[in-house]
Amino acid sequence: MADYRIHEHPILPVEERPKVEFTWQGQTMQAYEGETISAALFAGGVRTFGHHHKDGAPQGLFCANGQCAQCLVMADGLPVKACMTPVHPGMQVEPMDGNPALPDVQTTPEMQTAGPVEVECLIIGGGPAGLAAAIELGKAGVRVLIADDKHRLGGKLVLQTHKFFGSIDACYAGTRGTDIATILEQEVHQFENVQVWLNTTALAVFSDRKVGLLREGRYVIVQPHVLLVATGARENSLTFKGNTLPGVYGAGAFQTLVNRDLVRSSERIFIVGGGNVGLIAGYHALQAGIQVVGLCEALPECGGYKVHKDKLARLGVPIYVSHTILSANGKDEVESTTIAQIDENWRPIPGTEKAFACDTVLVAVGLSPVDEFIHKAREFGLPVYAAGDAEEIAEASAAMFTGRIRGLEIARSLGRDVGQVPQEWHRIAEILKSRPGATVTEDIPEVEEGVFPVLHCAQEIPCNPCTSICPQNCIVMEGEDIRSLPEYVGEGCIGCEKCVAICPGLAITLVDYRNDPEHPTVTIPYEFPAEMIHAGDSVTVLDTEGAPLGEVKVMRVRAPKFSDRALLVRVRAPREIARHIAGIRVQEPGVTEPLNEYVARIADDEIVCRCERVTAGEIRALIREGARDMNHIKGVTRAGMGACGGKTCTNLVKRLFREEGVSLQQVTENTRRPLFIEASLGAFAGVVAEGGATEEVRVVHATDAHEGGM
Repeated sequence: MADYRIHEHPILPVEERPKVEFTWQGQTMQAYEGETISAALFAGGVRTFGHHHKDGAPQGLFCANGQCAQCLVMADGLPVKACMTPVHPGMQVEPMDGNPALPDVQTTPEMQTAGPVEVECLIIGGGPAGLAAAIELGKAGVRVLIADDKHRLGGKLVLQTHKFFGSIDACYAGTRGTDIATILEQEVHQFENVQVWLNTTALAVFSDRKVGLLREGRYVIVQPHVLLVATGARENSLTFKGNTLPGVYGAGAFQTLVNRDLVRSSERIFIVGGGNVGLIAGYHALQAGIQVVGLCEALPECGGYKVHKDKLARLGVPIYVSHTILSANGKDEVESTTIAQIDENWRPIPGTEKAFACDTVLVAVGLSPVDEFIHKAREFGLPVYAAGDAEEIAEASAAMFTGRIRGLEIARSLGRDVGQVPQEWHRIAEILKSRPGATVTEDIPEVEEGVFPVLHCAQEIPCNPCTSICPQNCIVMEGEDIRSLPEYVGEGCIGCEKCVAICPGLAITLVDYRNDPEHPTVTIPYEFPAEMIHAGDSVTVLDTEGAPLGEVKVMRVRAPKFSDRALLVRVRAPREIARHIAGIRVQEPGVTEPLNEYVARIADDEIVCRCERVTAGEIRALIREGARDMNHIKGVTRAGMGACGGKTCTNLVKRLFREEGVSLQQVTENTRRPLFIEASLGAFAGVVAEGGATEEVRVVHATDAHEGGM
């Protein structure tokens, strides 16, 4: 069987782990202990997990976050989500083909029930916002329970191998997301009054102001005095022909496979969406040894940070702005994708179609807050706060800071003497949440002597690590706003290269004329395996926008401790190009060439509701007939009636209304389900799932407020 595991990574450690055996369709496969079924299947080259009962369409991974049901498989006779279910030794896994049969139960299962767990503050979500809030609450002595549905804390931080933007003092700028997750996790565990429940899914907020949780297969009721929702965001989707083929999935699912599970999930990917999520996913793909054949963005310019776009472009990835995807092509899995340029009315321009061979299409077209818990808590009168993406979509740096603010606000609401939230915190939070500002012409120094950094960042974004790290204070910003562009202020540089190493956008190089003014050296950051580059190699260097400048010789490759796993590559270049060098090409141009002919997908299968296989055409017809109630559309087509509860299709249906010229003010929303995630009836009855939690659930009363435990 194929091996798609990542055995070497420039940033992430690849450690030996115990292996277990399981079977897939009767064939023995290997997984790592604690690994999910989906990761183990992808590692073995399996991407189709079953076929839909309605039309036999192939099904595969989509969200990798437990929010949908596209990855259902049969494991030991029971339907489970492959992305959330760990493999255990001897597990028998089969495809989900059609509807599952009810298991033949011959015995009465063990049942356990427990009274409600009372806490002062329940935090749903152990990502950057939830952890930052828990730390402030821990300091204030508040009894906190963090519930997170993953096997470790950190949320999306654990998927982020790049260095963070923002401020070093406020949000660990210049530190990699994976390391920030560890820092926050360790700090949270220092507080005895903060308890953590992992592998715990929040199901619902009820009218009696209690919250239902599913903890490792066991149903638990929690009664919080205050609820903090730090559930993050879910990815938006698109409708296009072939949009449900195995191999079409979100950038978050891709990063989960590559950066958490260390599985090389693809050979060649194409990315749809030029926000930070899509741009960063492309960079992560290249680091994992996956070819990125291109990225398309419908807007005239990418919406993500320019330094992210430039970084991808100068590594050899073409970026097609004012383009959209027409189709993902293939019979059972993605084999190619077709894009086209769009006009000012967002319509494809005939004759501009281009097709690319690829096995994966990453859809990265924005995020929506996971905010259903907030609305229900407000409806039922449970005091509730929101932090991070659940409140407002922004960068993880902003999520950490809003988490701190909410933690202090909650502590005050619970009567702790913590003082007012400093106004400076609010100011910093707004800066960190701000969108990219003005883009200016790149300022290339005119001087050609001595040694100095060249700052290749030309867009106002919240980021200041280079000004904080310079030992000579040679790099400064105007005023106190970290959104200002950094500037090198004349003489004083000693060539320490620390600014080159810390820049999150890999947007600083160091030019040194001191030894040879006609052939100066240029130090360039490089975050790829050391085996890919050596002293004496000839490499292609590019400018900020990715235009080739020429071939140069590598003089030295080193990895000083302060570079945090990045390499610093020193090249010797002709004087006329040295100041303009911004990067080294990693991917050769031939990888990104389109196919010789346009590939069209004949099947009209633009799927809006993935669970029930409802097409865009079916819903458009109802809208044109006068339907204005999404419950009506659900009743006729079953769109939104599937296992995911309308998490993906709701926004797509709203988009169809807008495309048909119907204002959303005229549209009646779907009635929300009382449970936000599927759960077995056995869980509510107190059935203890095999391998589920057996630890006694302790009831915490208000008198335990300062006893340091739960």
